[in-house]
Amino acid sequence: MVLNPCFRPVLADISPDFPLVPTHQRWPEQALPLAAELQRSLSINDRQWHALKGQRQRRAAEQISSALVLLLRQSEPSALSGTAMGTGQEAIALLEHALGWLKGEIRDPGCPSHGR
Repeated sequence: MVLNPCFRPVLADISPDFPLVPTHQRWPEQALPLAAELQRSLSINDRQWHALKGQRQRRAAEQISSALVLLLRQSEPSALSGTAMGTGQEAIALLEHALGWLKGEIRDPGCPSHGR
């Protein structure tokens, strides 16, 4: 059977290990805190900058985790409805930036404290 790549198969049998999420809740309850923790752990701080600034995969992961946090925050009840499109565009920009790092199109911009 050949599947159209535009369609994602849906399993008819739902495993008890994966409880159904209420329709008003878009993400699992712990998704945002876990994503935020991952983003914090992948962020390059001032002390790590010189050692990690040129690592393409690390920089891409930093951007991807930030995009994930933005997407999860967008669907929170406290999020403003007017910012959803802006948040989506910001996430896209972060993902495109991450791709640039992975493809080698983006390089280390230099140390921000050295005032190029």
